[in-house]
Amino acid sequence: MASGHTATREKHRREVRVWDLPTRLFHWALVAAVAVAILSAELGVLSIHMFAGETVLILVLFRLVWGVVGSQTARFSDFVKGPGAILDYLRRSRAGGEAAFTLGHNPLGALMVVALLLILLVQASSGLFTSDDILVDGPLVPMVSSATVAALSSVHRLLANGIFVLVGLHVAAVFFYLLVKKDNLIRPMVTGRKSLPGRLATAEPRRAPAALALAILAASAGLVFLVLRAAG
Repeated sequence: MASGHTATREKHRREVRVWDLPTRLFHWALVAAVAVAILSAELGVLSIHMFAGETVLILVLFRLVWGVVGSQTARFSDFVKGPGAILDYLRRSRAGGEAAFTLGHNPLGALMVVALLLILLVQASSGLFTSDDILVDGPLVPMVSSATVAALSSVHRLLANGIFVLVGLHVAAVFFYLLVKKDNLIRPMVTGRKSLPGRLATAEPRRAPAALALAILAASAGLVFLVLRAAG
């Protein structure tokens, strides 16, 4: 009988396109850029480290703008909520089942998204002003005082530990949802599609044009390039 109920529930599920291509490409490109930045720093290959950091900065700038004008589930207004919504989500999560279902990021996960974007923005920006006092200076080091360079170099080193902590928490949360709550958050970020219970069927989220995403990415890259060129 239980298997029959399961089959019935599966029959009444449908796939909805949740994440657009620009959001998914951003996510995995950021994962790759951060991984390269960390690995190259550990290996002492600072030319690659700086290139990866500049790439992170471009991607984060893109995401901040896309979070305002992009597709529905990518917009901060869609998933960044106040304390009341977070507490309500936690109450519904304890209830289990479909009570805590969210189409995109849930209110608790939104805190991680915002925290990661902000810490990566500060980390990548401070890296432009960082010096190892031996061989390698960030591209914007000549534009500020030695005291500012020292302060931002310290910030850059300290935030590296914060990034490790946040990334670890993020990965742990993804596997918690996968293994404990049986909610696969990885698959939708790969395919763009999420399986919805039939009774929660909804219209697919509004999607912004891919051309707009390309324009924002180009503008972000252009801004970083102009800043670096001005310093050179």
